[in-house]
Amino acid sequence: MTTLLTPEAPAPEQFTDPAAAVARLEELYVQAIDFLCDSFSEAMGNGAPAARYRAYYPEIRIKTSTYAQVDSRLSFGHVSEPGVHATTVTRPDLFRSYLTQQIALLIKNHGQPVTIAASGTPIPVHFAVANNPDLVVPHHGAADFTLRDVFDVPDLTTTNDDIVNGVHDHEDAVGPLSLFTAQRVDYSLARLAHYTATDAGHFQNHVLFTNYQFYVSEFENYAREQLADPASGYASFVSTGNAEITDPKAPIEQPLKLPQMPTYHLKREDGSGITLVNIGVGPSNAKTATDHIAVLRPHAWLMVGHCAGLRNTQALGDFVLAHAYLREDKVLDDDLPVWVPIPPLAEVQVALEHAVAEVTKLEGYELKRIMRTGTVASVDNRNWELRDQSGPVQRLSQSRAIALDMESATIAANGYRFRVPYGTLLCVSDKPLHGELKLPGMASSFYTTQVSRHLAIGIKAMEHLRGMPLERLHSRKLRSFDETAFL
Repeated sequence: MTTLLTPEAPAPEQFTDPAAAVARLEELYVQAIDFLCDSFSEAMGNGAPAARYRAYYPEIRIKTSTYAQVDSRLSFGHVSEPGVHATTVTRPDLFRSYLTQQIALLIKNHGQPVTIAASGTPIPVHFAVANNPDLVVPHHGAADFTLRDVFDVPDLTTTNDDIVNGVHDHEDAVGPLSLFTAQRVDYSLARLAHYTATDAGHFQNHVLFTNYQFYVSEFENYAREQLADPASGYASFVSTGNAEITDPKAPIEQPLKLPQMPTYHLKREDGSGITLVNIGVGPSNAKTATDHIAVLRPHAWLMVGHCAGLRNTQALGDFVLAHAYLREDKVLDDDLPVWVPIPPLAEVQVALEHAVAEVTKLEGYELKRIMRTGTVASVDNRNWELRDQSGPVQRLSQSRAIALDMESATIAANGYRFRVPYGTLLCVSDKPLHGELKLPGMASSFYTTQVSRHLAIGIKAMEHLRGMPLERLHSRKLRSFDETAFL
């Protein structure tokens, strides 16, 4: 029988101080990661070891015997029923503020301590060495031993979306405290680094998605203006490749090759800045980006992209504020059935409308000249215009759709699924049903005049949302019957 070697972790301990609880989580995590990295380095240097190495994620656990008496307006911060609830934790250094806040609410609302200990879930060696630049997990066959014989590897039984999708089976009658297991979070942190070429620590709590690179230069210009203003509250700007500047006049080193989803961060010290992600074109990219950014628990994400206007009364450059979605993107059908309504969130809708009014200087009835509220249809076929129009156009008309794109419904639906407040403000860039196709000359003129204003509206909306208390922004509309305590 192979010897199993594990680090000797402290015994489980109860905490009523959330900061001390998080400090213990960090202690346990660092101990486990150091053990795995050292063991892995030794194994790669000295050949096949005679023992198996294993370390465990830390865990937060609470046991309650009564229902919490809390403000019924709150959508998070308490478990739904008496019993034992727990969650595994990774990267407590990255999530320190979030964990401190969530644990504090749990202790306050239930009047019970939390227990911090090593869990029974092993840490895969791939995730353990991910933040160590000196260590790389070899491809299969590159080492002189089989990796899974010595170390734990990613396990799909704990790396899935069962909790957020509402199909999670409570093992040993233990309910989940968080929407994501530690392995699921580690998986997404690794994918974010791959797709965006920026470290997860740079991501801010307010995320803008766009489907055009044209918005990036405008975002950088805005970031430099903010850095030049000491009263702005913004501390630095990070470009794809982790190039960070604090001087508004400093050059930014560009990577030789852009990642699949170039990402940029205008940072504030408390993480309440703005991240811009160019997801490119298509619902698959939209799902991929939101699948992984969701584990960072942002406070809001908005789509600020281009769309086809479907009404004859719309003009190029008009804005569309989505209040409903026709989901024909198909990428989320297995996770969130199409019969599930994706409701508009009043707080986000109001913030977007106020932002449009503030930037355009139009209010009330006059605002209707340039902005229309209605249904946005998202499809999975970029060249949908080339198919027989009778069927698609009839469905679009029956749905009362006013705009069509390929990403907005996906982003909104994943916001609903992941309990992240969402919204959509699009800009009409063509009207294919009325003979105004997106041709090179028209596109150049449109981009020149509209991109700056559109991005400014998205930023203003985020700034409105940033000033809103979390208990108002994180709506009860997004929470299910049997909900986790953590946001």
